[in-house]
Amino acid sequence: MAKNFVSNNDETVVMFKNPFLEKLSRIHWSVPLFMYIPVALFCLYRAIFTLQLSALYIIGLYFAGLFIWTFTEYVLHRFVFHAHLPGKLGGRISFIMHGVHHDYPKDSKRLVMVPTISIPLAVIFYALFYLIFGPSYTPAAFAGLLTGYLIYDMTHYAIHHYNTKSPFWLSLRQHHSIHHYSESDRGYGVSTKLWDHIFRTMFRKAKGAGIKQNIEV
Repeated sequence: MAKNFVSNNDETVVMFKNPFLEKLSRIHWSVPLFMYIPVALFCLYRAIFTLQLSALYIIGLYFAGLFIWTFTEYVLHRFVFHAHLPGKLGGRISFIMHGVHHDYPKDSKRLVMVPTISIPLAVIFYALFYLIFGPSYTPAAFAGLLTGYLIYDMTHYAIHHYNTKSPFWLSLRQHHSIHHYSESDRGYGVSTKLWDHIFRTMFRKAKGAGIKQNIEV
């Protein structure tokens, strides 16, 4: 099997000559937790105590937001992160967005979304939810979306840096491993395989243990 990465160690490449921009391109895996758990809790607080929604509404909206994230994760990964933009500038943007991760898949500082990307996306999705769900139902649904995003980020980091004996997590790990080391044009789900099954982007054939070993710590 041809090597399709630059390094499988916890190392990276300098993407920006400007030190400030370079620093913004790296992030510790815990940062999204500190940023978005308080926001999700505040949204739930508003839904319960300010908007006084029933428990059934809150649970339903929360899981609707969580479900919407799973689809969002698939779409972003397939059509945005793996977009091959034309021209030299397009290639540069594609590399910055996701290509660097495929070249250095175990780079621990480029495994979760940096705030310069996640914050604008959060604002956009809150606005969309406001239009779809209205002011009363948006907080609970948005809390679910943020939970799904955090599950995605933490799952992605764990897949690349932690061993587990759980069949469920091993299955996700193997799925993402094949995406990285064999069929990068398939297997776009990270926290779930659901949409790969629905849109028929599961892998063309089963792979051997050699692929799985590439992602092991």
